[in-house]
Amino acid sequence: MKPKLVVKIITDIAMTAALLLLMTYGLIGEAAHEWIGVAMFVLFVVHHILNSHWNRNLFKGKYTLVRSFQTILVTLVLLSMLGSMFSGVILSRHVFSSITIRGWRSLARNLHMISAYWGFVLMSLHLGMHWNMMMGMARKLVQRKSIARTRVLRTIAILIAGYGIYAFIRRGIGRYMLMLDHFVYFDFDEPILFFIADYVAVMGLFVFVGHYLITFSRKELSRK
Repeated sequence: MKPKLVVKIITDIAMTAALLLLMTYGLIGEAAHEWIGVAMFVLFVVHHILNSHWNRNLFKGKYTLVRSFQTILVTLVLLSMLGSMFSGVILSRHVFSSITIRGWRSLARNLHMISAYWGFVLMSLHLGMHWNMMMGMARKLVQRKSIARTRVLRTIAILIAGYGIYAFIRRGIGRYMLMLDHFVYFDFDEPILFFIADYVAVMGLFVFVGHYLITFSRKELSRK
């Protein structure tokens, strides 16, 4: 496997882990949340540098429905990342504590919440839309394909997505996305692994949605 591809895989895995940890804000503390947020932004920049060919071809070629959807999704992910970082700097009490911007904290708090939760869902969808490519890389590593294993993995994916619907409702993620609740509730008696497990399931749900959305769209286009 080429070194650049290895770096891409490591970067994407690190971004996924950072994204999950960022959602545990109230359980890991402000300082850790801020440093992970900075690491996430750096990884996001590295990710775009490693995929610079996509940016160079942005205004080239024909835009199909699938490509248009992917471009819109990437743009929304970028906006959510910028919103999280900008509001995070204003709210910072540790990493950027020397930067003082008065009168914006209330707006920044709302922007940070909506950027974080929409960003979580959008990045999960984005991950799902590239799932086939990642599975292709994984198959190259194991150098074999098993029909039985594929069926087992699909069954597991369906179960995770099913539980993800329950976790999405239970954790009130939709309410945070729509700003129906302005403060995030954390149960400090709950083991952090349980919290992360629920968010992994929610991520799995939107990876599942993103994957099959792009799969069915491509099949419909191929029929025309």
